[in-house]
Amino acid sequence: MKSKRRPTRFFLLLAAVGIMALAAYAGRDQAPPDAMDSPAIAKELALAAQRFIDTLEPGMQAKYLFQDAERGNFHFFPVSRRGVPLKQLKEGQRHLALALMSATLSHVGNQKVLTIMSLGDYLKEADKTPNVHRDSDQYHITIFGTPSANGSWSYRFEGFHLSLNVTIVRGRWISVTPSFIGAIPAIVPDGPRKGLQALEQETELGRALATSLTAEQRKVGFGKIPDFLTETVGGFTTGNQRKIERSKPRGLPGKDMTVEQREILMTLVRTHVGRIRKELADQDLARIERAGTTQIHFQWAGGLKTGEPHHYLIQGPTFLIEYDNTQDGANHVHCIYRDFSNDFGDGLLEHFQKQHQKP
Repeated sequence: MKSKRRPTRFFLLLAAVGIMALAAYAGRDQAPPDAMDSPAIAKELALAAQRFIDTLEPGMQAKYLFQDAERGNFHFFPVSRRGVPLKQLKEGQRHLALALMSATLSHVGNQKVLTIMSLGDYLKEADKTPNVHRDSDQYHITIFGTPSANGSWSYRFEGFHLSLNVTIVRGRWISVTPSFIGAIPAIVPDGPRKGLQALEQETELGRALATSLTAEQRKVGFGKIPDFLTETVGGFTTGNQRKIERSKPRGLPGKDMTVEQREILMTLVRTHVGRIRKELADQDLARIERAGTTQIHFQWAGGLKTGEPHHYLIQGPTFLIEYDNTQDGANHVHCIYRDFSNDFGDGLLEHFQKQHQKP
């Protein structure tokens, strides 16, 4: 008796249809090529955020809609903010809030942020007219959306001289910009912490690169300090707008630097990027290098000695870093790191929205 068999061609057809369906489905979940991808970190962040939320009493409004316009509002001035301030939290709640913040940062980044927050105590004692917002406890935690292992949500940890904006898309793709960090005093002038410099590398590496430029290189690599009141927001020409556009880069391009100068430049870039945890920083730096280190521009403005006002810009194809130290006798530092296409996760969200609009 002959066994009954379905035609081989029928099975091949079914297999082909299945493969095409899977490919089409998978294509809808493919992120842009340079997106930072880490389901493990995304899951860790969601767990840390939910642990914090679970401890809050009624009336403590930490959560807002993911679509809320507030999500794109960030500021580094001593101003009032939405979200729950550390000042209102019990000790255990405060620990969970800091655990959420540090889950995005590297060891070095976490040290810098906590040190900067601690300067609020110095300012309370040093300021003749203390500002309630320049306080080591005036940092707010805001959650946008619902933290989950598979969803899209974000959180902001923000206060005077700190703005950390973290967006998780579909439980795996992560954006960590805009990212602002600053310090006043840049170098503590007196008291038991005299000499403390929270952002020393950001300052000294920039100065070292500027000092290394030849007279010919300085014709392109040196510019003028922008007018603080009319051309900047807090010393930044890029301000604090939600989105920044790619403009013509200013300064000396990496292709016109020596090998040694490019290494200083990249060490400086790694210092700014390296404030986030290594698994994410490595992906971001790989993207920067793929875009071309010779295409990164550096512009210095101001004096080259400690105590002289100075400012620098670093711009590559994918990112912009701006640094300012012109206030309070050049003892007041601001640093910001921006992503041209993915601040607040916008590039990721637009990418997936377009994918799902396709038939």
